[in-house]
Amino acid sequence: MLIIPVYDTVVIPFTTLYFNIDYYKRMTGVDPKLGAEVLFVFMKDDTPYNALTDESFASIGVQGEVLDEGQSGFVSIKTRDRMNIKNATVTDHRISIEATERPDIEDLSDDEYKEHVNTIKNALLNSLQYFEGGNIYRSWIVRLRTIEEVIATSAGWMDIEPEMKYEFVKTDSKKERIALYEKVIYENLEMYRVTSEAKNAQEDENQKVYREQAIKKQIDFLQKELDELHPENVSETRKLELKLQDSKMNEEARTEATKAISRMKQEGQNSPEYGQLFNYVDFLTDLPWEKSDSSIDLKNAKEILDQEHYGLKKVKKRILQQIAVMSLNKKQSGSILLFVGAPGTGKTSIGQSIAHALGREYVRVALGGVRDEADIRGHRRTYIGAMPGRIMDAIHKSHASNPVMVLDEVDKLSQSYNGDPASALLEVLDPEQNFSFTDHYMNVPYDLSDVFFICTANSLDTIPEPLLNRMEVIQFNGYTPIEKLQIAKRHLLPKAIKAMGLDDHLTIDDETLSTIINDYTMEAGVRGLKKRIDTLCREAAINIVEGNGDITISKDQLREYLDMHPISHEHVHEIKQPGIVTGLAWTQAGGDILFIETALTKGSGKIIITGQLGDVMKESAQIALSIVKSKFPNLSDVFKDHDLHIHVPAGATPKDGPSAGITLTTALASLITGHPVSPEFAMTGEVSLRETIMPIGGLNEKLMAAQRAGVKTVFIPNENKDDLDDVADEIKDKLTIIPVSHVDEVLEKTGIKKEAR
Repeated sequence: MLIIPVYDTVVIPFTTLYFNIDYYKRMTGVDPKLGAEVLFVFMKDDTPYNALTDESFASIGVQGEVLDEGQSGFVSIKTRDRMNIKNATVTDHRISIEATERPDIEDLSDDEYKEHVNTIKNALLNSLQYFEGGNIYRSWIVRLRTIEEVIATSAGWMDIEPEMKYEFVKTDSKKERIALYEKVIYENLEMYRVTSEAKNAQEDENQKVYREQAIKKQIDFLQKELDELHPENVSETRKLELKLQDSKMNEEARTEATKAISRMKQEGQNSPEYGQLFNYVDFLTDLPWEKSDSSIDLKNAKEILDQEHYGLKKVKKRILQQIAVMSLNKKQSGSILLFVGAPGTGKTSIGQSIAHALGREYVRVALGGVRDEADIRGHRRTYIGAMPGRIMDAIHKSHASNPVMVLDEVDKLSQSYNGDPASALLEVLDPEQNFSFTDHYMNVPYDLSDVFFICTANSLDTIPEPLLNRMEVIQFNGYTPIEKLQIAKRHLLPKAIKAMGLDDHLTIDDETLSTIINDYTMEAGVRGLKKRIDTLCREAAINIVEGNGDITISKDQLREYLDMHPISHEHVHEIKQPGIVTGLAWTQAGGDILFIETALTKGSGKIIITGQLGDVMKESAQIALSIVKSKFPNLSDVFKDHDLHIHVPAGATPKDGPSAGITLTTALASLITGHPVSPEFAMTGEVSLRETIMPIGGLNEKLMAAQRAGVKTVFIPNENKDDLDDVADEIKDKLTIIPVSHVDEVLEKTGIKKEAR
């Protein structure tokens, strides 16, 4: 008897099996012969033939007989009874087995068996709908006569475990064996049913999606054709949808815009919410969402800054540093610049030059008087009349994602019950946060990291510290008269002539311009100078229109044409008088001199202070009085019998600040010693009770005021020596500047005698 070991193969009694002829020869070692007896033995594991041992086989096998010799390439074997396997041995890769017949337990009648066969055949016929091309198998199923044939022929597509395939043979009871057959058949049929239904459901779902996409494409195509035929009939929602398709906005913004358009369609044009939704989507789709390209040419930027602005060397140097860093990084980088200086010094206009130099759009946001946080962050759309904040509105108007944005007058922000707009600016100006700035109106993030922010202010005093820390302060000092003359010749006068259409009909020489600068303006910047030049141009326009021809304006005609008296600048007095000393002051319009006037009158030791002095200046007067009393103890009794009057003209102008401390001290020392101080001496500096002179601010403007007023010698705090680098040489050349660190130095250099204590 030939032995054929099998594993994971359905071999059951009373069926016909087909094996490849090569496989048959490899397993048996002989060619197939009609009527040859074979014994199928089940291996316990999937063991290679050359690795089989005596223990590799299960205890039950199936006997069979060869029906043909394999002319078709396959050997058919008819299985018969089950066999008990005994004494299996493997020697030299040959298998020897003793086998005895293993009878079935006949516990199933023929009628019951036929009923099971019919039930299974019906189940198979009903399940053909789950198989692709299932009707082909209908005739095959009808010809089946036994359940064994069903199992044997369908085992190829059934998922049956190897253990179950052996269980078919191991079971003695025919009834139990039929139950196992049915269990396997029904489980596999159910699995195919579920799989087929899931597949069909998925295909149906995909088909719906494909169908929907196809319909949408057809609708879009037809709608496009209609829009081209009748562009005047295109609906607003359709226009918004087309804009949304072309927009490069991020997914979060696209989702919000799509929702809003859907709401518009549902609500209809008569809905009160329709207009609000339209404005919202229109704003989103109009925003520039893509990064704007802008090449940076440092040499060209330098030429533009020099061409459009005269002076400001330190400012332009710092701007060029920022532009160079941006050129290397290929993106916006560096600190937020804060330009601080007097009005008219070019803080805002240089922002336009930076935009020109970078090839970017320029946009200005005026923050003066803003007191509502919503002006920065926008209003939530739940409010009627909601609008985006000024930042996003400026981006929208610039049509660029990387404009040069000037936030003008940040020191004029104020607080109210509506919130603190300065705090809202923290997110806007912080490079670590503004890449996802969320305006309340938009309610979606927008990247502000590529915007070149520039802030301007007249003073740092009112800017909150957290906001100030996010910016780099760049001081704009006042212009000297020579710088103002060059600015007027190069920029102000040509622009005014061009703006008013005068061409070459007006001539103003340098002497006349210098007279305007010195006698008809009083400022650190050039805004007042521009107004005077504009006035002259308008007068010239009248003469030209009246046919009087070209006009040349001399300095003697200025009073007539400007219709104003020359401004009276403070000048040093020629007469020396004890108790009067010249001081220096800083104002938002630049620098000026002031006179500290002191007088003693019969009285009871009262101190009278006039001239609208602030609290800080009054405290400086008290400190000055204490220093003078301690330095001149022999003369201090005079204060007991006299009232001390301190006055600082002009009385209508409020004054405050600590820098008048040394001036007050010198004036009081001059008063009680009777030693007058030369009017050509001026001084500035804060004093302490230790008689040290501490540093002050606004030195450049103060020195310009001193030079303009005719002062020859100026005492400044020793710690302000480094600030002299920022002072123009033409100012330093006309002044004798003496750094001092102690009150005694000033008293000695002014000639006031120090008396022994």
